[in-house]
Amino acid sequence: MNLSNHTLTNIQRFFVYLFLAVLVVITLIPVWLLIVNATRSTLEIQQGISLLPSKYLMTNYRILLSKGLDLPLGFMNSLTIAVLTTVITVYFSMLTAYGLVVYNFKGRKTLYNLMLVLVMIPMQLSIIGFYQWMSKLGLTDSYASLILPGIASAGSVFFAKQYLESIMIQDLIDAGRIDGASELSIFHKIMLPIAVPGMFTLGIFAFVASWNNFFNAFILITTRNKYTLPMLIQTLRGDVYRHEYGAIYLGLAASVVPIIIIYFLFSRYIVNGISMGAVKE
Repeated sequence: MNLSNHTLTNIQRFFVYLFLAVLVVITLIPVWLLIVNATRSTLEIQQGISLLPSKYLMTNYRILLSKGLDLPLGFMNSLTIAVLTTVITVYFSMLTAYGLVVYNFKGRKTLYNLMLVLVMIPMQLSIIGFYQWMSKLGLTDSYASLILPGIASAGSVFFAKQYLESIMIQDLIDAGRIDGASELSIFHKIMLPIAVPGMFTLGIFAFVASWNNFFNAFILITTRNKYTLPMLIQTLRGDVYRHEYGAIYLGLAASVVPIIIIYFLFSRYIVNGISMGAVKE
């Protein structure tokens, strides 16, 4: 007996959903084990894997504090840097992309191609020159050296340009000019409101990148009280934590959980922003 096309479609859809569900479980299990182990003692961790939380969360936290690892300070340092970096990255990337999309000036294509080249250059290749530049400006061991590069983020400008090209309505811009609005007013009052989904998407990516930024902070920040959370987590490799597995897992979980929360809170903006940016008429 032949199955109808509708039945075949439902069967195919079922297996697709089943496959995706398996991928989700495979992805989440390591994260869940990390969080669970943050609540277990070293002895429990050595005894084997468990999917159920234990009761040693505060004990592990006190171990970290007793050994000089100030998680709240590292969290606030990372949060301050990530929030400020996100704000300036989103604003200046959108402003730059707006100029590339709206204005037809000489050398625009060359400038855009140069930006694409910068996207492909690994950050590690330019860190020596960047450090020397920050040193001459007196910005080493300062949060400014981690925040200000967000003004010129080539990757963010690339995303913003692609997004604005897909949503830009030239008639609205022309109407604003006819009404006597300045170019900045048009950008602030017309383009930014309709670009909110893309701004949220760009902001989430910028926040995550800044939050996880260990390399630049490790090179530029030397004062321990200014350490970001990833820098503090890196110190867990020392001998003082060698046998405190629960405390190590807690430190690792502290750097991962905020990112997970941010994603679940704003995931719909990511989907909307990417899908709208991918549609071109």
